[in-house]
Amino acid sequence: VQLEESGGGMVQPGGSVRLSCVASGFTFSIYEMSWVRQAPGKGPEWVSSINSGEGSTYYAESVKGRFTISRDNAKNTLYLQMNSLKFEDTALYYCARDQGGSDYDYWGQGTQVIVSS
Repeated sequence: VQLEESGGGMVQPGGSVRLSCVASGFTFSIYEMSWVRQAPGKGPEWVSSINSGEGSTYYAESVKGRFTISRDNAKNTLYLQMNSLKFEDTALYYCARDQGGSDYDYWGQGTQVIVSS
């Protein structure tokens, strides 16, 4: 199983970034997938999840209305569109395979997002 994130970088407050996570080594379409972030000096924080079926989506209150999670099962790819970025969104963003109930069994290496003016 491999998960490889990309798309991070430095962005100004109010800006946008789209993260991608390419999955391999498993049947991507049947798994719930999540984004989790870790800010400097803090513990991991769940950001968003998307289920395997109808693609229902779930968001942390801190990102609701600004971030959009999506997936392309044909491309084995998970996305996170991040808009209206704030300083407090600065973090290392990981995609994770979710066994359900935030039981993550595989993680990517993370991609850094820095919101700075």
